[in-house]
Amino acid sequence: MPTGQSRGEVLAAISNGLMHMHMRFYGRGPTKAKSYLADDTVVCILWNGFTTVEETLIEQGQAEAVVNFRRAFQEAMKEQFTEVVEQATGRTVTAYLSQVHARPNVAIEFFLLAPKEEDQNSGGA
Repeated sequence: MPTGQSRGEVLAAISNGLMHMHMRFYGRGPTKAKSYLADDTVVCILWNGFTTVEETLIEQGQAEAVVNFRRAFQEAMKEQFTEVVEQATGRTVTAYLSQVHARPNVAIEFFLLAPKEEDQNSGGA
């Protein structure tokens, strides 16, 4: 944890930061988010974040198109999303995976952190 921050503050910063990113880039944010930190992994679950257009497509049987679009966009936004976690944890993200599920309406953001020793040796964030 960064100096002076509790585990709860770090997790709240991740949840709030990722919700803000979704709001900023999708035009609508999730209604709920919860982050978890275990060893070198961070997982954030975001609920009810699809836009009206995406919801309409899902209702019309086009869930795969929505999932594919979200996956492509998350790959394009990888740097901005990992920055949220790196700033909150003070550690380097070495891998980022994102997955959405149409029903229920949920997104999972997964971040693998460099081991603490590597961060210290490399001067990482």
